[in-house]
Amino acid sequence: MTGSDAQTTTRVGAVFVPQLPPERLKSVAQAADEAGLDELWLWEDCFLESGITTAVAALAWTQRLTVGVGLLPVPLRNVAITAMELATVHRLFPGRARIAVGHGVQDWMGQVGARAESPLTLLREHLTALRSLLSGRRVTSSGRYVKLDGVALDWPPPRMPELLSGATGDHTLRLAGELADGTILTGGSTVAQVRRARGLIDEGRARAGRTDPHRIVVYLHCATGPDAASRMEAERVRWGYDTMDGHGVAGGAEAVAEAVRAWAAAGADTVVLQPTPDDPDPEGFMAFAAQEVTPWSTTDHGPAGPGRGPASGCLRGVDREFVS
Repeated sequence: MTGSDAQTTTRVGAVFVPQLPPERLKSVAQAADEAGLDELWLWEDCFLESGITTAVAALAWTQRLTVGVGLLPVPLRNVAITAMELATVHRLFPGRARIAVGHGVQDWMGQVGARAESPLTLLREHLTALRSLLSGRRVTSSGRYVKLDGVALDWPPPRMPELLSGATGDHTLRLAGELADGTILTGGSTVAQVRRARGLIDEGRARAGRTDPHRIVVYLHCATGPDAASRMEAERVRWGYDTMDGHGVAGGAEAVAEAVRAWAAAGADTVVLQPTPDDPDPEGFMAFAAQEVTPWSTTDHGPAGPGRGPASGCLRGVDREFVS
């Protein structure tokens, strides 16, 4: 069963882009929480902001918001530390965190002396050990990269949390289907790429004999407001696209909701709106995503009901991974 089969509506999230200073996070997270947004996503991008620190702060400042981290680069992290941090977060804020691991950007990994000769082997070993540790098992491993000697968490989560992996290349997508519970696709993934990724993930799931749900999260470039077109053009140049058609959307709530439905129909369970770094009102963008877009973003192309925040109707305004 795919994630799309397991639910009738698409979850909508938004990114707190790390080009904003960390001191802006509190007001943005609280705006997302108060507006009723499903999910707020954070990035651990070199060398901007960390993932776990910002996630814990956002969770502590809010009441109901789900906070995602996409993603923690495994070359930077000993798997035992990753397991300790994830276990602590999931015990402190049960059911409110979605944290992914992945290759990271290889050039960045090289800058800090952490680039692996075989990123796929590293990710496989990391995911395997991480799942075992979070499940409360004692782990001994003598892999190429992950080496553990009788390691077990004293405070594992009461139950195994969702384990997400970032992926773009074919081999990594199959690996995510085999070993992870969900996959994060990078911003700019087209509808066709999402559909193809779902197929490759399902190949990995079949190889592992997995029949449990596998949820796909995709970032969608998004610009709103009177200068949306010019800001989206700047994003096109920044990311090197020939055109933004198929990679993102600029416009009002109806246009954005239509895009969310299209990406959901291709196989995405969560569509995370990725604002431009120069969005003049990131707090307002959270309200826009929650109250103007979410109610019209169901997978059956019909309204899901009125906005869920206290001020419905208010409008104020993939980690990149290059390993196959």
